[in-house]
Amino acid sequence: MYLIVVPQGQTGCAEVDSMTEAVAGKGFLLGCISCKRREEVPASAIVDWHFKAAGTEEFIQIFQYEYNNPTILHENFEGRLEWQGTMWTKDVQIGAIFIHNVTYNDTGTYLCTFHRTLYLPLCEEHVVINKEVELTVVEKANPELTAVISEIMIYVLITVLQLWMIGVLIYCYRKIYAENEAREAKKAACSQNKLVESKDPCDGIYLE
Repeated sequence: MYLIVVPQGQTGCAEVDSMTEAVAGKGFLLGCISCKRREEVPASAIVDWHFKAAGTEEFIQIFQYEYNNPTILHENFEGRLEWQGTMWTKDVQIGAIFIHNVTYNDTGTYLCTFHRTLYLPLCEEHVVINKEVELTVVEKANPELTAVISEIMIYVLITVLQLWMIGVLIYCYRKIYAENEAREAKKAACSQNKLVESKDPCDGIYLE
């Protein structure tokens, strides 16, 4: 979903938006991806996560990841956040975190920040990338609109195919019935013609 591995050890990165609807009491993956423009340039990154609860104005820092050192920084998320991003390398491009046991208080805005250092041949370049996720917590999962439309289209297609099959069967039945009728009529005509041809020409002539 996040990284597409290609041959010869090279990695292609695709930025995908995070889901935005979580179910209370369940787990939820907060997605955050920041791809480097040039894969061949070595780099390192630190990822920070901040949270702004619904109805508030200030962000609070809740999590930080620096090479093999994930740290939960706020008591409201203690024991509930788990790093699900890039592992075993300082070159972090996936900064996802998993929230266990989501509550309604988790509704709000999440800010994912990459502090990236690019090690160029002549110097180091420092880049900051911010990505926001607006999370809504609901009681039950709502089916995606596209999924609903797809299901409706499948049912419509099945119904149309069934009606088409019925139409084909009716057409074939009528065609076969008409061919049988024509065949029977032809047989009757042939039998009548044979009867006329075999009739004695003297029939109906009476001698006085």
